[in-house]
Amino acid sequence: MSTVCVLKSRCLLRQVLPVAMQRLYSLDVSAPLLRTQGYVDGRWVSAASLFPVLDPATGQEIARVSDCGPAEAKQAVDAAYKAFHSWKQCSAKERSILLRKWFDLLTLHKDDLAKLITFECGKPMRESLGEIAYSASFLEWFSEEARRVYGDIVPSPFKDRKVLLLKQPVGVASIITPWNFPSAMITRKVGAALAAGCTVVVKPAEDTPLSALALAELADQAGIPAGVFNVVPCSREKSPSVGQVLCTDPLVAKISFTGSTATGKVLLKLAADTVKKASMELGGHAPFIVFDSADVDLAVAGAMASKFRNSGQTCVCSNRFLVQTGIHDRFVEKLGKAMDSELRLGHGSEPETTQGPLINIRAAEKVAHQISDAVSHGAKLLRGGKRLDGSFMEPTLLADVTADMLCMHEETFGPLVPVIRFNTEEEALAIANSSNVGLAGYFYSQDVSQIWRVAEALEVGMVGVNEGLLSSAEAAFGGVKQSGLGREGSKYGIDEYLEVKYMCFGGLKP
Repeated sequence: MSTVCVLKSRCLLRQVLPVAMQRLYSLDVSAPLLRTQGYVDGRWVSAASLFPVLDPATGQEIARVSDCGPAEAKQAVDAAYKAFHSWKQCSAKERSILLRKWFDLLTLHKDDLAKLITFECGKPMRESLGEIAYSASFLEWFSEEARRVYGDIVPSPFKDRKVLLLKQPVGVASIITPWNFPSAMITRKVGAALAAGCTVVVKPAEDTPLSALALAELADQAGIPAGVFNVVPCSREKSPSVGQVLCTDPLVAKISFTGSTATGKVLLKLAADTVKKASMELGGHAPFIVFDSADVDLAVAGAMASKFRNSGQTCVCSNRFLVQTGIHDRFVEKLGKAMDSELRLGHGSEPETTQGPLINIRAAEKVAHQISDAVSHGAKLLRGGKRLDGSFMEPTLLADVTADMLCMHEETFGPLVPVIRFNTEEEALAIANSSNVGLAGYFYSQDVSQIWRVAEALEVGMVGVNEGLLSSAEAAFGGVKQSGLGREGSKYGIDEYLEVKYMCFGGLKP
């Protein structure tokens, strides 16, 4: 019988949150999945010190994890490099079978994996279960794509030669992931890397290492060979030194990073000296445009889904809401009523909760600052606006927003809906495209000609037309401008881990 680890934390939230929050919350996860050491070369390794992982809903410690440093990072890179030489020789079918086994294990243990996400990340259980399904889908998708890495035979201009283009794995990949999707951001990258024949070293976010380590446990159970998948957890203090190793070691051939644009630029500079292949999914500032021709109810539903998933903490969350004059008042009124009826603050393990905490107090302070700035410059507060205990933030709706306010220039990463009124399509596009980032964009219209015009004119990598949720394993995920380089997921995601080798086969008799 497997032991059960029961980690208890007392909720500190009082007065402003439901009575249900004022109780003990227990993380009940089967012991094999609650790992707290690093995973290097198929072994669980301890570091000289530990760092705490906190439940963002309560501020209470739920685990202490090995605080790996540059030495452990280097060991992981060396192990991955050694394993690469045998892993790349595995047939595509062999890699496919192992990825499929890993997928099956994620599906089997979805409840425990979702609990880990809820307690270390704060999102409601329903969303955490959705993330595990999303996370597993990348392992399934790339288990299938592993067998579809095709080269080309190109007609030669010379009769005595054949021109062949081969696709080969780049080598060791450093995988640096954020806290807001602590499982899916790993599998989206690692599924593609392993399918291509690469090996990886994962550095998870310091807030959410437990999900990454649980993935390592299941990778081991699936039979992924030692050194192919390595995880090096570390604290915020050690992140720069660990990142330095992962971005500068000459044995690393590729970096994949999801996070802020500022950090992405730092990592690109570190990688430049050894000219590493890099893919970056960086900051977003998604516009959400509602034209007069839109179906208002559909637009409101899309706004709720796009904005309030994970309490507004996703890189593709809508940040700037642009609503045309003719439909503005009706949209704002209906959105406010939807917020009142559908959103419930609480601990993510409570069944009725739709809005968990923000990841930490700094995140809540940032949202509160944007609200304060907007109101001080004339915005009208229609819903919410209050900073609550801990890192909870009331879902907030602002009207009469103008383009010069901070929330229109800075990514929010929180439950804030700033609505700006516009008159013409050209005005909306000018505002939407004024940002130096371009990850996702959304708009609602029933005018077919307008749909084509706006979809092509928006300067983003992904467009949701009459739809607020656009992610799937089959779709190409990525941005333009300073939102990043490359694409993840889809048939294109595996190309980020492959090099094309040209082979000229000469000396043939015509």
